[in-house]
Amino acid sequence: MQKRAINVVLTGITGTALAGMLVAGVAAASDDGAPDEQMLLSKQVTSAQEHKAPAAGGGSAKPEAEKPEAEKPAGSGGGEAAKKPDAAKDEKKDKVLLSGETKASYFWDDGSGIRGDTGAPASGEPMQKGMFASPSWPMMTKVKVSYNGRSVTGFVGDRGPGEPSHRGIMLDLDTYTFRYLLDGGEPESDYDTGTGQGHLEGLKWEVLEWGDGAGERGEPQPFNA
Repeated sequence: MQKRAINVVLTGITGTALAGMLVAGVAAASDDGAPDEQMLLSKQVTSAQEHKAPAAGGGSAKPEAEKPEAEKPAGSGGGEAAKKPDAAKDEKKDKVLLSGETKASYFWDDGSGIRGDTGAPASGEPMQKGMFASPSWPMMTKVKVSYNGRSVTGFVGDRGPGEPSHRGIMLDLDTYTFRYLLDGGEPESDYDTGTGQGHLEGLKWEVLEWGDGAGERGEPQPFNA
């Protein structure tokens, strides 16, 4: 019974020095002091020490669990992630279908008969800022005109100029567009630009979209040619 109690105590001991002292105490306390029994107890203590000894380095005796490989970020794989289109870049610039230069005059036809007014515009649209007259282009053709660093985008809403188109004057501009391109100002009235200047030399024009009204696409042609 005494030996069994000692075995229980020795099983919980992990320190080498303390185990050695207990072995010596057991040998001294034994009644019969038989060498074989002392040797047997010593082997049990040694076995208990080896069983309880921590793994080298102070860590767990079990191997560390293998960590899973880190997942690669989305879009990786050697190339750059696809970029979202910038909303600002989605805006398409107007495509120029045809361009050129001409000498331009001005008009304002609203049926009043004032200053050469010949009646309502041929397109049926009311006279307005940004309405141009062409001798040949289809009605409702979208046109951009530029002069002196200023530009206006309008549309063909009337026929004209008449006879002057045979002398190379291929566009009539409403009085507001004419005056703005000339000096950035406003006309004296709908019918008079207020400058005394009747023409713009070297006006640049650009056709951005052909209209679906009556007329001919392509280079401007003289009135009724």
